[in-house]
Amino acid sequence: MRVAVECKSLLMQKSLELFLGKYLSSIKNCDIVLRDVKCLDDKRCFYISSAKDADLIKPFSKSQLILALEKRYKRIGKTDIKDRYMDNENLDFSILEDRIASLTKEYQANILKVVRAFYEK
Repeated sequence: MRVAVECKSLLMQKSLELFLGKYLSSIKNCDIVLRDVKCLDDKRCFYISSAKDADLIKPFSKSQLILALEKRYKRIGKTDIKDRYMDNENLDFSILEDRIASLTKEYQANILKVVRAFYEK
């Protein structure tokens, strides 16, 4: 999720930038644009205000902001980064399976070594 912030209020602008540090992007490359002024022509616009028709009503916490943005992100047809990595169809488990198999064989060899040592005494 890439987010741009474009607010008339400098305090709101800086607060949102602090909250969204790792999600910030330029307006050209963003998925969502946060604004404190209502905009009708841009699908990417996310309106933050104390008005009842706002996408997020002030005051809000960082977690409320992130959750509201993730909802909007999914609603506009994008998949969240976590969802992309959690999709089992796209994952290749062969490396993981090989590593588990080698650890299992090593564990089995160690157990057999201990059992043999115990009965050889």
